[in-house]
Amino acid sequence: MKNGLIIADAGPIFSLALIDRLELLNQLFDDIKIPRAVWEEITLHKSTSFYQNIWDFFESRVVDISGFNELTFIMDYGESEAVVLYKELGADFLLIDDKKARRIAQNFGMNCLGTLGLLIKSKEKNLIQELRPIFLDFLDNKRFYSLDLLNTILIENNEDSINY
Repeated sequence: MKNGLIIADAGPIFSLALIDRLELLNQLFDDIKIPRAVWEEITLHKSTSFYQNIWDFFESRVVDISGFNELTFIMDYGESEAVVLYKELGADFLLIDDKKARRIAQNFGMNCLGTLGLLIKSKEKNLIQELRPIFLDFLDNKRFYSLDLLNTILIENNEDSINY
């Protein structure tokens, strides 16, 4: 059983694209949408090795918000549009990693999920076998996740910790 509609922010998209795992979104959710501001952010740098995968995956999933974005003063443009789009579409989840933006969204009663939580769900559903190689890829490619948090997750999932 899938988990309804998810609205995605740029950070998790970049992380999933980096490890070539955007398809996990299709495997876990019925529908994925992104606001126009996130689309502009994720398609800005055409030189990344995963640019074409991002373009192909998200081109038909871009939605313009219909209301006024009153949140641009407290979070960045893409995150704020993702929160507004979540409310407008009555989404089930918001895929977001930024701590401040996530806290704000949770204060609005939104169900937030981060990249790491999505990967844990994917492992629980046997969509991925191991988290450790993915976490090493994140660290090697300067994706900013706490080593303590990564090791806690690895230990909880019966995997070897990382000495980085």
